[in-house]
Amino acid sequence: MKISILLENGLFLQAKGFGAKGSTVGEIVFNTSMTGYQEIITDPSYAGQFVVFTASEIGNVGVNSDDMESKGAYLKGIIVRNYNDNYSNFRGEQSLSSFLKEKNILGISDIDTRFLTKLIRNEGSQMMIASSEIHNKDELKKLLDEAPHISEINYINEVTTPEMYVHNQGAWNDETLSYNEANTSKTIAVYDFGVKRNILNELTNVGLKCEVYPASTDANELIKKYQNNEIMGVFLSNGPGDPLVLTEVKENVQKLINAKIPMFGICLGHQLLSIAHGYDTFKLKFGHHGGNHPVKQKSVEITAQNHNYNVPETIKEIAEVTHINLFDNTIEGVKYKNEPIFSVQHHPEASPGPRESKYIFKEFANMLEG
Repeated sequence: MKISILLENGLFLQAKGFGAKGSTVGEIVFNTSMTGYQEIITDPSYAGQFVVFTASEIGNVGVNSDDMESKGAYLKGIIVRNYNDNYSNFRGEQSLSSFLKEKNILGISDIDTRFLTKLIRNEGSQMMIASSEIHNKDELKKLLDEAPHISEINYINEVTTPEMYVHNQGAWNDETLSYNEANTSKTIAVYDFGVKRNILNELTNVGLKCEVYPASTDANELIKKYQNNEIMGVFLSNGPGDPLVLTEVKENVQKLINAKIPMFGICLGHQLLSIAHGYDTFKLKFGHHGGNHPVKQKSVEITAQNHNYNVPETIKEIAEVTHINLFDNTIEGVKYKNEPIFSVQHHPEASPGPRESKYIFKEFANMLEG
């Protein structure tokens, strides 16, 4: 299947397709993880984006139901150097190609991903269009110009849960090759902006029963639950898009702050806490996406990352900086002064990625006990 690609900077390319058919517009970013393509594809934080994989071989372990990070897949497409349809892994249940077709996601292969990665690194992430139907550059440009920019789109309503539910699964067990059963003693509310399943698993694993709420939930409902001792704190999840467009969510977070409810945020949740405190986020040139980012706390941790936006340096006026990204010295974690609130930008659930930051979930549980 022939695929034509047009980037915002005018670059026109042609490649092969192995996923769904059609035409779609999104933002192009690159991810440097060496493993875990299924977890990346099913991470709701990638909604509205095309992901270029720097790992050259994709598809070789297939897809399985255990490694799903959400109920679906919300990105626009993936771009790879080599695609392997004949997967070989004892946990594999279907090919990546068939999975992408089921989820209506474009798969693009036989393209120089090193060239694309350098382009994004030098010129920044940008909008693009890919099509298996239209191969005329002028027609593609017209569609790309007419499409809304990713910063104008609120993807939260697409990825959040439609109604509250209780998460009843623990962390992955490498010995049993299954998820542990939940063993919880404290209840928290989780604002679902596109939460990854393994974030919920890690919260459960440290004894926190997770009541997962839609992103539109009125903060007053959670404040009442906190005052009635029905919940002990609130977790703000990861999620897609520009946090500055989430004005209603920002107002809800401000209500929670004013109610002095203990809170922990990851990724988008980290950014929303900054915005709700009056410190607007800014967009990075090409974002942080990968499983090899060094972050300095007391020691250096190798972390998993997936974000295009960052909190400003001025946050130091109201918060202690706890984590720093050693690639570009941007802020990775903060603890707010005189408030039971802290947050991190990276993904400590290690799906995919290293496990060096999983202690953060225990710190939240300890804070609630205190």
